Amino acid sequence: MRELTIKELERYRRQIMIPGFGVEAQQKLKNSTAIVSGVGGLGGTVALYLAVAGIGKLILVRGGNLSLDDMNRQILMTDDWVGKNRVSKAKETLSKINPDVEIEAIAEFVTAENVDPLVRKSDIALSCAFDFKERDLLNAACVLWNKPMVEAAMDGMDAYLTTILPGQTPCLSCIFPEKPPEWDKRGFGVVGAVPGTLACLAALEAIKYLTKLSEPLLGKLLTMDLNRLEFAKRRPYHDPDCPVCGCEDKTNIGRAIDLLAPKQLLRV
Repeated sequence: MRELTIKELERYRRQIMIPGFGVEAQQKLKNSTAIVSGVGGLGGTVALYLAVAGIGKLILVRGGNLSLDDMNRQILMTDDWVGKNRVSKAKETLSKINPDVEIEAIAEFVTAENVDPLVRKSDIALSCAFDFKERDLLNAACVLWNKPMVEAAMDGMDAYLTTILPGQTPCLSCIFPEKPPEWDKRGFGVVGAVPGTLACLAALEAIKYLTKLSEPLLGKLLTMDLNRLEFAKRRPYHDPDCPVCGCEDKTNIGRAIDLLAPKQLLRV
């Protein structure tokens, strides 16, 4: 158990003041590791708010280089970094904001080969990837190793959010059992404030779970129409025959799960 330093006690003093939080919750955050899959407009902002809250370690996973049309929403990036590896820039920016957070940057997409060890060394996963191939792999690994996963996605002005706890809630394949058609990850519109809004809520879900501050969205799917500012909580179906969380044999997570969500609300 790593103890809080005097500097950290001062850095986090204002959130330690929150009723029900206190030094004990801050200590839990410091001793927690979170993996963020997809460090874009959504995942990058999630990582930012986990870092400033005092998470002990962040594992950032995202392949590919930064494009100019990413810059309307990727707040960890700077203009001079266009064309370069984005995840290393995310690490650099976060380390300058909070040098007390340990950050591991992995310039790869989530695959069947790397997902297992990444999830095993994490206390919670945040699913922010741009497609459901990665999300399904992360979901399967979290079910296998009994790790919670915060699932967040958006499309245009719509978004959804839930926290998945294996054995207690529907998993991602329960909620979205159908496979969508292929789509162009750059062929959609996005206002940066939409993934930013969703990211703040996703980070808060992780903080609530890790610190036990309050109950996260367990077994509930929060849907958001940010054009009309309409929010609703829905109860997704927990499929007893789900091939992921309903299957007794969960050892073969190396396979890519062929159960992807509908095209709506997938983009980050």
